[in-house]
Amino acid sequence: MRTQVRTTLIAALSLTLAVCGRAPATETAEPGGETILVVDNQSTLQVTVYALRDSQRQRLGTAGALATTRLRIPDSLVFGVTSLRFQVDPVGSRRTPISEQIIVSAGEEVRLVIPPTFR
Repeated sequence: MRTQVRTTLIAALSLTLAVCGRAPATETAEPGGETILVVDNQSTLQVTVYALRDSQRQRLGTAGALATTRLRIPDSLVFGVTSLRFQVDPVGSRRTPISEQIIVSAGEEVRLVIPPTFR
């Protein structure tokens, strides 16, 4: 079974994040494998990352500044094809931007890019 990589770009515009694009992966994954969020934090702020599904918000973990972090998306959030949004809460900031919806399937790898200009 093929795993797909999806890319989401956080644009530091008001309180929203923008979906940048999606690219299929060439890797193969085990059926029912882990669903992973890869956070490429290019900013100088450490962020706490949440997954949002409908009215449910679940903390995925922390992504360090100027680092790439792999966070597991719990199976309880992803079953079949699921619409998710991601929220980032920068340490020391009052802003908590939220991405647009992205379709995620179990076993996929989703990429979230936080640009260096994010404040």
